[in-house]
Amino acid sequence: MLHTKSAWLRADAPVAVLALPLALTLTACGGKKDASGAKADAARSGSGKTAQKTSADRAVSSGLKPGQSGTRKFREGSGKLTVTYEIAAQKVYVGTEADAQKLVSDPKDAKGLVAATAFVKYTNKGGGEVTGLPHVDNQAEIYADGRRGGLLIGAAESLPGCEDPVDIDSWKTGQSHVICQTFMIPKGAKSMEVHWAADDADEDPLIWKFAQQG
Repeated sequence: MLHTKSAWLRADAPVAVLALPLALTLTACGGKKDASGAKADAARSGSGKTAQKTSADRAVSSGLKPGQSGTRKFREGSGKLTVTYEIAAQKVYVGTEADAQKLVSDPKDAKGLVAATAFVKYTNKGGGEVTGLPHVDNQAEIYADGRRGGLLIGAAESLPGCEDPVDIDSWKTGQSHVICQTFMIPKGAKSMEVHWAADDADEDPLIWKFAQQG
């Protein structure tokens, strides 16, 4: 389950941002996050605010390198708690096409695709304690060669270093967690971006730029 040879990524030049409507569901690596992850994915596609935005809608003043952090406010839970997060996309892990085929119910759905996992570090910088399931990680997305990948539900927890948000019952100010999101992307993509943006905010998204080595 993605524990094979990886293609590690590095910073590179910016690429265009377009939507790729692709919906895939896990069968091999599903777990306790499946229900919450499904709700998160439904919220993404249902609002249309994230999946349908173009580069003109999501203008960025400057890109971030892997590991660099940006700060954004996010309304957790019922929206009564606004938390300031420091957010840093650290790396992206890319598996093989064979790995991807094991993650979906029909291997044909993964033809020409690989699963890419973004490791994102979130630090609660203030606003209050987050109790219960956090949702800040649901806003992270992966774009490959300018197109948004298709969210895979429940895949990230199988990788070392990825925390399951279901296990985070209390997130106090000053504490950090690395939460991952996995997306299906085209095999052989030359460049990647990890995006983070709140659906209800007018701020530009945070974007980290990556490119495949080798």
